[in-house]
Amino acid sequence: MRTRLTDLLGVEHPVMLAGMGGVAYSALTAAVCEAGGFGCLGASTMSTGQLRDEIALTRSATARPFGVDLLTAFADTLVAQTEIALEGGARALVAGLGVPSRVVDLCHRHDVLVVSLCGKVEHARRAIDAGCDLVVAQGTEAGGHTGAVATMVLVPLVVDAVDGRVPVVAAGGVADGRGLAAALALGADGVWVGTRFIATPEARALPGYHERILAAAEDATVVSRAFTGKTMRVLRNATTERYEKDPSALRPFPEQLGVALGEGTFHLGGDETTTGVDPEREGYPAGQVVGAIDEVVPAARIVADMVREAEAILARLGA
Repeated sequence: MRTRLTDLLGVEHPVMLAGMGGVAYSALTAAVCEAGGFGCLGASTMSTGQLRDEIALTRSATARPFGVDLLTAFADTLVAQTEIALEGGARALVAGLGVPSRVVDLCHRHDVLVVSLCGKVEHARRAIDAGCDLVVAQGTEAGGHTGAVATMVLVPLVVDAVDGRVPVVAAGGVADGRGLAAALALGADGVWVGTRFIATPEARALPGYHERILAAAEDATVVSRAFTGKTMRVLRNATTERYEKDPSALRPFPEQLGVALGEGTFHLGGDETTTGVDPEREGYPAGQVVGAIDEVVPAARIVADMVREAEAILARLGA
């Protein structure tokens, strides 16, 4: 399935692994790459040393292109982590909360692509003006930090605003080939998939994460500021309900992140061995598409099934 996205990234399939902090480490990233998609390391929860190690592990597991997703709001480590990504041979740097021009310039000097996640048309315009090579139009259905505009509305608006200058990738609510086919029909060049890849054996997952996702219905998530101070779609639980009842207790980002860490309600960056995780209180980022996920399957199977199903749908519609 060839699109502008596959040509730009040098991959077989227009399926990108969302660089989920605490989840998308080397095992998952390499698995998606080996399946013909584009894997992205979620570096927002990694120290510079961890990032260097995870890049090395990814490189040892695959020779295919991969990306690194950084939380650009943390300016004190941004340049250092960007340099590690460049030294490690990343094909793209993904920015979730804005893209400083110095980072764009640094990446372009090393022939590395810059990707920006956008929740509004204006975000996409600013990303292109800053020199980004690719924009991800992320609808509010998506898990993690997210905006307020739905995918079905946002993607064609961003496609029209971008007007062919760079490829557009659709995010939010994509879990199978139907989502990929729909994204292409909306004018996108591929998809950015997060929640579906959490329910894989390769994903790094806190205790209770897989179980909560498999049991969740499509209305089990909520957009909350409870864990970082920024709007983030997570599985609803006692913590989100507590702050819904008393929003005056919320602090701005990143102060609220410190509160969540102190309260022991946010262990993102941990793994299945992490202690002190209470599933009734823990912040588990997840998109509304959890309602469609009922089993843990290998990442390679997700990519293959998604592409095969999308091709069959597009062929049927074309006929």
